[in-house]
Amino acid sequence: MKESLRHIFSLGCKEIVGLFRDPLLVVLIIYAFSVNVYMGAKSVPDAISNAAIAIVDEDGSALSKRIGDAFIPPLFLKPEKISRADIDKVMDQGRYTFVVVFPPSFQEKVLARDNPEVQVNVDATRMSQAFTGNGYIQQIINREVNSFLGEETQSDGPVYSADIIIRNRFNPNLTKSWEGAVSELVNNIAMIALILTGAALIRERERGTLEHLMVTPVKPVEIMISKIWSMSLVVLVVTGFSLFMVIHQFLSIPIAGSFWLFMLGVLINLFAMTSLGIFLACFARDMPQLGILMILVLMPMQILSGGTTSQANMPEIIQFIMRFAPTTYFVEISKAILFRGADFGLIWKSFVQMFLLGGVYFFIALRRFRKSVAS
Repeated sequence: MKESLRHIFSLGCKEIVGLFRDPLLVVLIIYAFSVNVYMGAKSVPDAISNAAIAIVDEDGSALSKRIGDAFIPPLFLKPEKISRADIDKVMDQGRYTFVVVFPPSFQEKVLARDNPEVQVNVDATRMSQAFTGNGYIQQIINREVNSFLGEETQSDGPVYSADIIIRNRFNPNLTKSWEGAVSELVNNIAMIALILTGAALIRERERGTLEHLMVTPVKPVEIMISKIWSMSLVVLVVTGFSLFMVIHQFLSIPIAGSFWLFMLGVLINLFAMTSLGIFLACFARDMPQLGILMILVLMPMQILSGGTTSQANMPEIIQFIMRFAPTTYFVEISKAILFRGADFGLIWKSFVQMFLLGGVYFFIALRRFRKSVAS
């Protein structure tokens, strides 16, 4: 037993040294857990930001001016006044994302409850702003019109209305960067774990050192475990750094739950993902083939695991298939701990399921690895 542990430790240390001798992999790890996490948080804006807007005010009333003044930063830039004849020109030039047109007698028709129409021209080539900005403009116009009507009718008596109070739990301001950063971290953990373990085995095969190991007293299971613990250790360290320094400190995203409980979930997830990486590497003869296999496996796992879109919105067959992906349970654990502050008693089932799935992957990979070595 002691001899086996010594083999596993020595081979694992060899893998770590070999990793740091590969500058491209080192750069990839640093980039994935720093710059890539930051871009994942910032690439999806919380809402529209500094959208260019113009107003065609053919009414010139107090209400139209009031609505125009309601378009303020940081959602919109200060509105510019243009004429109706200039709409097509400025839209073709791409100067404005939105052009709001108030028709003549707009205020008069509002007071008469005549339901006047406000035209909103949208440059849909700027899809992210066009999709959300249109809804913001509608909300602002309705809010100002309702407020204006309430002020005008106060002289006729008290106005009673029902107010809807919305409370958002776990993310009060619906800040999308919170989810973007954590989703990117989860995806990077899976990607780097697959790449490192797969590359470690391919590197042994290309250099011929795998055959040398087979003529020594080292067993295949010891080789496999050494690659798993060494690569998992590297990913575990950079994950802790990324979560605390990049996400919590630099991006100012709060961590509601236990940092160490999350790291335990990372460790179990790495156990499953590194086993899967070795399994894929047994089918690949070189790194290009391994890259193709990882694309076929990793992309569906990242898209369908529930990180960006809830699995409840997916077909039942997809939900059933994704129960065999460790990332599905890891996404559940990550969101529960980091956002909702869940303790182990609430998510222990996901821990157990992910661990059992990792054990299945480990034994399947070990069996395949033994066959690969024997051939």
